[in-house]
Amino acid sequence: MQTKKLWLLLLAVLIGTFTILGFFGREVYRQAPPIPEAFVTANGETLFTKDDILTGQTVWQSIGGQQVGSIWGHGAYQAPDWTADWLHRELVHYLDIQAQKVYQSPYENLSTDKQRQLQQLTKDDYRSNTFDPKTQNITISDARIAAFKATQKHYIGLFSSDPDYWQLREDYAIQDDILKDPKRRIAMTQFFYWSVWSASTNRPGENYTYTNNWPHEPLIDNTVTTGSVFWSIISISLLLAGVGFLLWYFAFRKEEESLESNIPRFDPLANLTITPSMKALWKYVLVVIALFIIQIFLGALTAHYTVEGQDFFGFPIAKFIPYSLSRTWHIQTALFWIATSFLTAGLFLAPLINGGKDPKGQRLGVNILFGALLVVVGGSLTGELLAIHQLLNLEHSFWLGHQGYEYTDLGRIWQIALLVGLGLWLFLMLRAIVPALRLNPKHKEMLTLFTGATAAIGLFYTAGLFYGAKTHLSVMEYWRWWVVHLWVEGFFEVFATVAISFVFYQLGLVRIKTATRAVLFATSIFLIGGIPGTFHHLYFSGTPISISAIGACFSALEVVPLLLVGREAYETYQMRAAAPWMERYKWPITFFIGVAFWNLVGAGLFGFLINPPVALYYMQGLNTTAVHAHGATFGVYGLLSLGLVLVVLRHIGPKHIWNDLPLKIAFWGMNGGLAMMILFSLLPIGLIQTWASMEHGLWYARSSELLQTPLIEGLRWMRIIGDTVFIVGALSLAYFVFGMRYRQSFPMEKESLAYPDDAEVGAQQTVG
Repeated sequence: MQTKKLWLLLLAVLIGTFTILGFFGREVYRQAPPIPEAFVTANGETLFTKDDILTGQTVWQSIGGQQVGSIWGHGAYQAPDWTADWLHRELVHYLDIQAQKVYQSPYENLSTDKQRQLQQLTKDDYRSNTFDPKTQNITISDARIAAFKATQKHYIGLFSSDPDYWQLREDYAIQDDILKDPKRRIAMTQFFYWSVWSASTNRPGENYTYTNNWPHEPLIDNTVTTGSVFWSIISISLLLAGVGFLLWYFAFRKEEESLESNIPRFDPLANLTITPSMKALWKYVLVVIALFIIQIFLGALTAHYTVEGQDFFGFPIAKFIPYSLSRTWHIQTALFWIATSFLTAGLFLAPLINGGKDPKGQRLGVNILFGALLVVVGGSLTGELLAIHQLLNLEHSFWLGHQGYEYTDLGRIWQIALLVGLGLWLFLMLRAIVPALRLNPKHKEMLTLFTGATAAIGLFYTAGLFYGAKTHLSVMEYWRWWVVHLWVEGFFEVFATVAISFVFYQLGLVRIKTATRAVLFATSIFLIGGIPGTFHHLYFSGTPISISAIGACFSALEVVPLLLVGREAYETYQMRAAAPWMERYKWPITFFIGVAFWNLVGAGLFGFLINPPVALYYMQGLNTTAVHAHGATFGVYGLLSLGLVLVVLRHIGPKHIWNDLPLKIAFWGMNGGLAMMILFSLLPIGLIQTWASMEHGLWYARSSELLQTPLIEGLRWMRIIGDTVFIVGALSLAYFVFGMRYRQSFPMEKESLAYPDDAEVGAQQTVG
């Protein structure tokens, strides 16, 4: 396909997909479940108000929000989903209240026919929509009020230091007295109740709830909707059609050799002059590895909390680093080190793009950016600690402490500071790219792609600023997934594709035109499904059925390009075997091959396992989500980030020194450990939970009754095998990197083919 046509295809994809994302985003705003001015009794007495609900939302955020259980299925997996748990508990209370009122007997002692009669009464009461558009109030029956108060009492005890709830807090990995202020406990229960009302009340004129009948709750006939089943079938059909199209395309298109026929005799970058800004990247690399190691041990601690809710082998560590904090830090440090590795790769390529020299003042800019990143990392982690320990007032907690939303946990001040840092990085990149656009016409298209991908990383993070502490939960989820799905999963991958292609071009392995066309095509087919596919995270977040339709259909197309990763892996391996001197890039390329594998398995196979609405209906918020999250986050973005770091180290590290053994242990240890973590623990637990969710309801799949059984606890202990192997691999990588930096005396291998005499390589150097 001609390059011009590919540019037009990419432009059409961007315009079309963002139009879809924007138009249906408007529907998220328009059809979100109403937050009433007040919940009132049949006599008009106010129970609590809209201000109380939104205050409760900020209280929930302050304790870690989605890092303590989940709401509408989004959040942590250890404690219950509060929507599903509250709904079931309240329904049990309601049935007992009505049984005593009608039959003067406990519900469990009634005959099956009488129980069914009461279940129908319960369904009629709960599924009826009593929201009054004129007064903006919701009227609650007396029986529901009594059930609400009984359930509220349970939650107030749970989130206090009440000794009667100690074992349950242990099972949920919730620290004692997590909310010291009684007023905050009451406010948070009112927010929980609103989420329950949305999940159990029919939309006006429809026979399904605001959350499309999620969670599964047989007591009020919350079952999977016709729309969820229908769009799941359509999505599978589209997946098959997409696979067929790509197979047809690659079978009949005119093949082009991806490898340059006249491959250089020696590495064109072997005697690359390392500029001052490149040398300054050593501290970035060390921080990447340090944060990576910290993140791993935080992950191990978080996993251990699932078997010892407040202790670490008997030590009461939850007093200092409770589950909600360790999980917050585990996710935040992952995003920090992965993002920092991408910034490092970009800053390394900037002088190459600029003809092998630094723009004026580039080293100073790199150092200033590094300082800014340290401030953001240190400030945000400290703020999250203060918030979760309830040492900040509610007004300051969202801004300085914890936003409460998974992957965007850092306080708003630190979020803005990170955005400023990304802006500085974008400035440092553009000042190298823009002159090259003028001076190198033949590189114009590739550099334009590089500019666009660089700008996207800086700009798309701004979506995280489009909601506030009291923004409607449905609207917040819409914008949060712009950050998680589009920024992290989308444009980081686009940037990496362009960066790797540019490196291969600089090495003389591909022609610039071939690389440009490959990037344009890959980006287009990835974004066709990737951008509107954002909606597959929002099936049950108070959104209309149209969101399920768009999300299901386009997220199925996300899998299509991943099915061709075998070809991608083969072509990447060809790069490694293209010339003897490519052996020096063996391990960066091996890491990229690992990315291709996990793209297929972690992102593709495990992603599609939970993508169709009918599957996610039963699986949302279970360990099946963790399977996809670990396989895609580390397997794809983690290995990709470490591969990019190794490319950088190949040039800024000591010239004739490279030790394969630690890298071999690192690669196989981390990949093997990740596989064992998934196969021995996360996946079987997730499948057991899925069965329980389908048979009994989500409340049971997330309950302590299921998760504290010997089988589940045994599977959780099994995770220690994979974790240990993974940690050995990670420490081996750290040993390699820090050893290179500080020139330790461990054995090193020397190379003979990588570095010819300066005179031989001088004529071949292709920088810029």
